[in-house]
Amino acid sequence: MLTPADIGVRATAWYIARRGEPADSRPDVDTASLQRRFAHLAPVAVTDVPVSGPHGAVPARLYRDPAQPARNAFVWVHGGAFFGGTLDMPESNWVGLELAAHGIPTLAVDYRKALRGVRHPVPIDDVQAAWEHATGNAEALFGAASDRVHLGGASAGGAIVAGVSLRLRDDGGRMPASLVLAYPLMHPDLPPNTAATKELMAKMPARLRFHPSVVHALAKHYAGRAGLRDPYAFAGVAKDLRGLPPTYILVAAIDDLRSSGDMFARQLRDASVRVELFAERSATHGYLNHPEANSAQRSLTRIRAWIDAFGDH
Repeated sequence: MLTPADIGVRATAWYIARRGEPADSRPDVDTASLQRRFAHLAPVAVTDVPVSGPHGAVPARLYRDPAQPARNAFVWVHGGAFFGGTLDMPESNWVGLELAAHGIPTLAVDYRKALRGVRHPVPIDDVQAAWEHATGNAEALFGAASDRVHLGGASAGGAIVAGVSLRLRDDGGRMPASLVLAYPLMHPDLPPNTAATKELMAKMPARLRFHPSVVHALAKHYAGRAGLRDPYAFAGVAKDLRGLPPTYILVAAIDDLRSSGDMFARQLRDASVRVELFAERSATHGYLNHPEANSAQRSLTRIRAWIDAFGDH
């Protein structure tokens, strides 16, 4: 029996499938505007990269400052509740520009959404194809060695890249140098939040909330009922997380989904995986989609520092 949350998620997906991704009304978040607003982004070259996957072409976009040598590189995957998000959203585009401007060439990757019957594992198939293309051509794309390529994702993208990492581990593929997860959804059912987080969330408008029933409906829409226990869909249900790469997790302090990132950090520690967890104060879910936000700028600095540290080993 469908719940009200199931109906709401299906209706939203149906609307996007028929009408397309809603346009971002902000006039200053396209590449040209961002490079005018933030002068340090101007040297970054942006090029589309052709990637072939098992389901067809996978859109990908390379950000690189040709004047800067690279010690590390990054493959980055946006979020969007599994049925939304594009390479043009700041969570993808601005992040790529910022990291490349600071010497970390970045391949931003799109994926097929949970629309028109598409379900897990199609999105992780797309992202894995882009990962294998990036690492197989790391010198040409990034000017960095293949073992210096890191993998990251935000929100639903965090679930996808964690699933890719688990599958690479199990299949003996090339593992990321590290994993970066920003306000990720790692569990099909939200773990309980702390009393402090609940108090913060109680003050938020409904449109900025992720009720547990909605999270479960999103998870079921993406993975199907059987996929809710598939660790490649939601790494938080995995029985064994050993062997995953060092992981940096950023959670938003004012976010219902914070509990999933917090719990996954504990699970990684229990599996003897090196993990660092940071809660970005005054931040709400999806804050990397707001280049003007201090919280977003602080988090990009932290991600850069995490990745750059690997060049010192």
